[in-house]
Amino acid sequence: MIPAAKPCRRAASLLLLAMLLAGCNKTASRAALPEFADLVDDVSSSVVNISTVPAEQEDSASLAPQAHDAPGPESPARENMPDWMKKFLDQHAPEDYGGESAPRGQHDPGLDELPGAEQSLGSGFVLWADGYIITNAHVVKDAKEIMVRLQDRRELPATVVGLDEPSDIALLKIDAKDLPAVTTADMSKLRVGEWVMAIGSPFGFDYSVTAGIVSAKGRSLFTEQYVPFIQTDAAINPGNSGGPLFNLEGEVVGVNSQIYSQTGGNSGIAFAIPIDVALNVAEQLKDKGRVTRGWLGVVVQEVTRDLAKSFGLAKAEGALVARVVPGSPSEQAGLKPGDVILSFNDQPLLVSNALPPLVGAVKPGENVPLKVLREGKQITLKVKVGELPDEIAATKSALPRLPLGLGVERLTADDRADARIAEGGVGIAQVEPGPAQKAGLREGDILLSLHGQKIDSPERLKEVVEDLPAGASVPLLIQRNGAPLFLALDVPAADGKK
Repeated sequence: MIPAAKPCRRAASLLLLAMLLAGCNKTASRAALPEFADLVDDVSSSVVNISTVPAEQEDSASLAPQAHDAPGPESPARENMPDWMKKFLDQHAPEDYGGESAPRGQHDPGLDELPGAEQSLGSGFVLWADGYIITNAHVVKDAKEIMVRLQDRRELPATVVGLDEPSDIALLKIDAKDLPAVTTADMSKLRVGEWVMAIGSPFGFDYSVTAGIVSAKGRSLFTEQYVPFIQTDAAINPGNSGGPLFNLEGEVVGVNSQIYSQTGGNSGIAFAIPIDVALNVAEQLKDKGRVTRGWLGVVVQEVTRDLAKSFGLAKAEGALVARVVPGSPSEQAGLKPGDVILSFNDQPLLVSNALPPLVGAVKPGENVPLKVLREGKQITLKVKVGELPDEIAATKSALPRLPLGLGVERLTADDRADARIAEGGVGIAQVEPGPAQKAGLREGDILLSLHGQKIDSPERLKEVVEDLPAGASVPLLIQRNGAPLFLALDVPAADGKK
């Protein structure tokens, strides 16, 4: 009988070991999930709510399907809302759940601002303890009065120290001391896939906490931008703009700026301005009231697989120089159209959109190396980076985008002269999957007319797009490589199926 007991003891030991391992696995699983409660307690006092009294002005909302206002009575997004949410919106005044007036967001006419009425626009956070608050430029732009509400319920008037539209950063000052300032993160350590947490006032619900992960780094939302955005799937909604994005150490990694959405609500794709970019802008605004950026003076385009093959590149990488601005730093350095910039200041370029943020981050006057592929050979040029002219920064700061999957920009006088266009037109800065792409539009095209209507500004384009017949096919006239070209654009049907 004794020998028979050994297998029993062995089985019991194995069972006990399995139970211990299962317990360890459960403990490890629980340990792998972050705890946010203590983190919220530690950092939420640095977050503020920002409300404004808007100045009397004509509505200037732009075209992008991002950072929408709260849905109004006639909004398509409202149709998909549950009845309790519709009732809530009907019973509360706009200032109770206010929506952001983002320059890249679609304005919903159901929530037009009332003259003199205070609107809860967004969020912010204490950057420096002596009363400096950082937020998005679009939250406070054109505001007549700005109020900052702290976590202890104090409401203090704020003045704008400086505002920088290209980065969408504004620095505010309130009369307060010893405020709980945030700790900023070392952005070189930020990794895709790590947990992040956002705190803000979506739809006016103060100190709402959401969490997610870093979905991507260095996102370019349009050409010639100077912000390498952080993409996150943390729930970001109107009212979160300007608020902080924290890592698990309680350090700010970004300033929540905008969302990509066709409805105005969170769709799991949000973008934050990296804190190192925001901090650099804030310091310049504090010290001199304006922001200077490096300028190279080139127009570049993406290197496609076919182009890479034609240039003798093993893979599609770099930025292809399409135009060199006369008298610019790039011309003085000897850069030529047809060159492929492989690296800037020893930073490799995998895509062309990575170039503007790298150039913009360099102080004007610095000499940096450019690795260039020219006629099949790699050469290194030295370029003395210039200062980005204000007029160029203004035209590149907030490129309007259309629900058709089209991003556009204003044309400067030099742009028209180079294209030999006497008047009108808008530049095609980005083409995304959608009707515009199906029509054959490309980045670098100049849109001259749509549905028989001349286009001379992004605002005019918006008006024409809004009047397009749903489900119809309409002509558009562009200029490509100096020659006019007609294309057919299929307008989506009312149900969005076409």
